[in-house]
Amino acid sequence: MNWERIEGNWKQIKGQAKAQWGKLTDDQLTEIDGKREQLAGKIQESYGITKDEAEQQLDAWQKHCKDDGPAI
Repeated sequence: MNWERIEGNWKQIKGQAKAQWGKLTDDQLTEIDGKREQLAGKIQESYGITKDEAEQQLDAWQKHCKDDGPAI
């Protein structure tokens, strides 16, 4: 799924992000609102990893992200 679809369907997809990165709070995920750079930053901060590592995790997650929400 491309990132525009993830961002557009964030309310439905953020549960998948919560399952992947359990250290992120519901408030953080709501604040992120599907913005990839913000999500990468929160992953980096919460897990103490580099920006590159956070981006790699995001790339892998995006490839496996299920399209449960409506098409945009």
